[in-house]
Amino acid sequence: MNGGSDLRGVVARGMRLLPETIVFGMLRARERDIDLTLPPPVATRAAAKRLLIAPANYAGQGRAWAESADSLDDVAAVNLEVSRAGGYDFPTDFRVSQYVFSWSRRWASAQTDALEHGFTHVLIEAERPVLGRACRFDVRREGAWLDAHDIARAYVSHGSDLRLPSRHAELDPWSPFRDSDWDVVPDLEASARRNADFLHEQGRPVFVSTPELLLDAPPGATWLPVVIDPSRWSSTAPPLDGSRPVVFHAPTNPRAKGTNLVAPALEALNAEGVIAYRPANGVNAGDMPPLVREADIVLDQFRVGSYGVAACEAMAAGRLVVGHVSKQVRIAAAEAAGMPLPIVEADPDTLESVLREIAAAPDSYRTAAAAGPEFVKRLHDGAHSARALASFLG
Repeated sequence: MNGGSDLRGVVARGMRLLPETIVFGMLRARERDIDLTLPPPVATRAAAKRLLIAPANYAGQGRAWAESADSLDDVAAVNLEVSRAGGYDFPTDFRVSQYVFSWSRRWASAQTDALEHGFTHVLIEAERPVLGRACRFDVRREGAWLDAHDIARAYVSHGSDLRLPSRHAELDPWSPFRDSDWDVVPDLEASARRNADFLHEQGRPVFVSTPELLLDAPPGATWLPVVIDPSRWSSTAPPLDGSRPVVFHAPTNPRAKGTNLVAPALEALNAEGVIAYRPANGVNAGDMPPLVREADIVLDQFRVGSYGVAACEAMAAGRLVVGHVSKQVRIAAAEAAGMPLPIVEADPDTLESVLREIAAAPDSYRTAAAAGPEFVKRLHDGAHSARALASFLG
């Protein structure tokens, strides 16, 4: 650890000894626009089983899984998001700012009291703490606290918290973890190993949001499919109905999506008139549905070998989705849905030829696009995820 990190650690420890009002005053003096509002404690309606999902809510999935679980008999479920500055504004049942979560004794006390008296189960996202200062931000201490209060716990991993770069790089030639200039890879490797060891050690139910993560999870882990609301994305406009297909790509993580590897081919095809390429960056989640519905083809990702929320949304809209999906993920998805995953396979080397073929013979690809809504209905509308969570809720 360098000297700067050591100094920051000393300052943080010193600040935690100060009264909360003084700490909040120091934070406001440093950054005026931060959110230091103490929100109400988490709560849910009366039911035999009361589930809290926290604290990540990546891509709105904490809220979506809570809604899925809430559909089960005698289950009430809500989610809590610890929000970080600059994050995406996804719907959530409860939200607390990272500053309040990190510094407020009052919030931590209210949170532990709400859990002790209001909930029977907790699904912990991304191996992150959910009780703030109450257990010193230590997930092992939190686990012991939950056990002592007879609150059942399980864990769900979303992606980079558990995906092991060395394993991924070995299995997939397009893995972003092969990039020699990506200096965060050693940290991601160390973090994923720590989290995997923690999950093994805890011996509690483990869920993963994508089937590819089953390769890194403890034996017996369960795929908890991502959930979307198909009605927000459905479209009656047929895809591939014009002479020049509109190709849409909105990467949240360009390196992982492989944007830099495919952009030259896309720009060349656009200039040639084969496609109309429409890239987008920084689009709010609420503004995305019309952009997807206006496209013929939605490009997902070309390096991770899986698919997620964005691909499901595009499939629900009946758009033709193109991306790189590993054989392992395709097999798992087909077995769970009872039908093939309707994502057209392409990698950075083959994308140009695949798009040329689609543009030249669109009729051959309309069937794959038309299968998207049915696939999402079978696997990603919440019913399948509710059944997966039922195994934890008992």
